[in-house]
Amino acid sequence: MAPHHRKGAANAAELLGRRSRGIRGTIIRYNMNVLRALLLQGDRNFLKVWSRTSKSPIMYENGQIYFDQYRSCYSCVHSEPQVRYKLPKRSKLERFEDALLCQSPLNGTLASASDQKASLLALTANNWLCRLSAETGEELQRVYLSPSPKFRYLSWDVSQEMFYVKSVQNKETSTARLAGISHGTVMHLAVFQIFPLQIVGILEINKKVFGSGVTDAVLSQGVLVVSHSNKSVKLYSFEHIVQRYMTENLILGKQSSLLGGKTVGDVPFGIPVNIHITDCPAALFEVSCSNNSVQIGGYPWHYIYTPLHKHHKGTHHICSLTDSRTATNGIQNMDCCSLESDWIIFHPDDSGRIIHVGPTTINVLTILGELNSSFPSKVVKAFSLATHRNNNPDAQVTVTSSGRTVKRRFHQLDDDPDQETFRTVEYEDELDLLAVAVTDGEEGAGRARIRLHDNQCGQLLRTLDLSEQWDETYRHELFVDKDTIVHIEQRKSTFCCHLYKLVTSRKEKTQK
Repeated sequence: MAPHHRKGAANAAELLGRRSRGIRGTIIRYNMNVLRALLLQGDRNFLKVWSRTSKSPIMYENGQIYFDQYRSCYSCVHSEPQVRYKLPKRSKLERFEDALLCQSPLNGTLASASDQKASLLALTANNWLCRLSAETGEELQRVYLSPSPKFRYLSWDVSQEMFYVKSVQNKETSTARLAGISHGTVMHLAVFQIFPLQIVGILEINKKVFGSGVTDAVLSQGVLVVSHSNKSVKLYSFEHIVQRYMTENLILGKQSSLLGGKTVGDVPFGIPVNIHITDCPAALFEVSCSNNSVQIGGYPWHYIYTPLHKHHKGTHHICSLTDSRTATNGIQNMDCCSLESDWIIFHPDDSGRIIHVGPTTINVLTILGELNSSFPSKVVKAFSLATHRNNNPDAQVTVTSSGRTVKRRFHQLDDDPDQETFRTVEYEDELDLLAVAVTDGEEGAGRARIRLHDNQCGQLLRTLDLSEQWDETYRHELFVDKDTIVHIEQRKSTFCCHLYKLVTSRKEKTQK
């Protein structure tokens, strides 16, 4: 029998009752509604339960904190973090350079039981790709990439259920340039499928193919994005590249003719280059932009960029991907006078909206438009958040003791530490909340608060105080993960992690 639907919100007891009766259809949503209601209750608060410093970077992902280059893992599931595993000390060659946390899909069963559980994909300094159990740290799989080049970075292409390993850039020496020797290879990309782990191929980004000005390349949403020194960005279909230029389909653990019958992924041969791009493929899209930065998203598809011209500095242009027409109200400019510039992204909730963040204002924008329409799309403001400031125009004028009026030559910066300022914005997808870090610098204290806003309308739901000081001159990361808040800061060469947990602040009444 289907659960009775009614208008209005069900209370926590009713939702838990449905779960106990085995009503599973929307159980995750019900659970998150319960947790969101508890989080927003006035008798609940976030209390700092743990802090730890480190000389190496600290990483947080999906309820786990990693220290010592991913050798130590702490679980945040309990009221205080507990050690999940600690791996033995590794040599410099075996040191983890980068890592990705991999969660298996819920819509299918994999052949191996170890593939079904979460794992950590780690890249070592000597070019080994290791798959470790996220629960125990046990090594489940090991693949040797190549004796050359030097691979250093791991990144996801989430929509394609792929990840790629990027090598360091091959920089020509001055001696080689003077001798007229140029290999042309800028970098290599090793692309893998996941669930289970399997190689797609290794390709090189070559100046002879993509142009002498190539500076970088990444994979995103099934597209190879190549940046050039003249500030142009070109997009190519990675599927087309694989279909046209792959010379052999490789399988890990199997022999390959490209290796003379040797096994793919074994030392010392590793994985051969099996995608040889001999001529430049047709570009899907090209744009010249500041800082080689272009973003694609929205519905219908749009892109955001800043043109190269000086008078466009500080502006963000939102244009249709179909015909490159700028949307009505598509030029966004906050006119910030600050040390840290404003930034803009497509909303991570996949709604197609846009988040534009400045030191004093946060705008959430919506794109209105239809596919194949002859009219340009339109950008409208869904809602806006603002800081509370004492904007006194007379503060720019000072009268001396002799009665002379002196005007300041410079206005106060928008991100002045003595004023309330937006610092970071984090989206909590499971609770559908926007968490905004705000500093006010009142009396030089450097305190920070976390404002929780409804992601749909921007309504302020509650405010939480962080107990540690927030020095805006240092790097900060904020993570809001259901009942956990993690604040990671870097102070010079020291990293510090502060963890808050949701607790009840109601005092228990003693029974007489």
